[in-house]
Amino acid sequence: MSNQPNILFIDIETSPIFGAVWKLWDNNLSLDMIKDDWYILSYCAKWANKDNIIYSDCRNTLEDDYDLLSELWTLLDAADVIIGHNLDKFDIKKINARFILNGFTPPSPYLTIDTLKMAKKTFNFTSNKLEYLTDKLCEDKKLKHGKFPGYSLWKECLLGNEEAWEEMMAYNIMDVISLEELYNVLKPWYPNHPTIYTPEQEDSYTCPKCGGTHLQKRGTYSTKAGIRYQRFQCQDCFGWSKARFQDKVEKSIKEKMPTSL
Repeated sequence: MSNQPNILFIDIETSPIFGAVWKLWDNNLSLDMIKDDWYILSYCAKWANKDNIIYSDCRNTLEDDYDLLSELWTLLDAADVIIGHNLDKFDIKKINARFILNGFTPPSPYLTIDTLKMAKKTFNFTSNKLEYLTDKLCEDKKLKHGKFPGYSLWKECLLGNEEAWEEMMAYNIMDVISLEELYNVLKPWYPNHPTIYTPEQEDSYTCPKCGGTHLQKRGTYSTKAGIRYQRFQCQDCFGWSKARFQDKVEKSIKEKMPTSL
């Protein structure tokens, strides 16, 4: 079995919902007040350990994201693991909503890893926003808005401003580049990281987080059921993992029990 999964980093940008409002605060739009619904404006993706950046947007097909969705579907269908910031609550659900509304079938199953959940589970940072985390922890930092701050970037893109679209592209791409670095920084600390790398040989062992083979034995761990594990620290990513021993404490206890009373 190969221990090289297809890991995809991804980030999307969506258009706003336009509707009728009568005040600035505490607005609740009913369905009949919506003028234009949202769609995906752009996305950026990158395969782990590869330099190529994948980017696409709807600058030439405003309000029609079908071709962009086709590209996204192909990427997700090829991925074994998808990584993003606020991925589970936002990106994946938004993508799935656009898929089903446009008649797509579900892509093949994949694992998701959400760096927002990693940060919240393991740390107590001042902020869990990608901007804050990458500023404090990464060399590649999330971009701040330049000529078009805040909502003006989305507004100018929807008006067809090419300069704004170029800024949107740079903004989207840097989100993914900084995301990959952030994930690699958080990864060894995260106790609930799924096993995404498996050994190529049954009698071998690799780091389940990064696939590294430079493992150092660091004590043992036993469960309440009497199952013993060898504990390892990976010398590539410095994450901790454990592998089950063949022998169990419970087995030795059973062997000492009498066969009859």
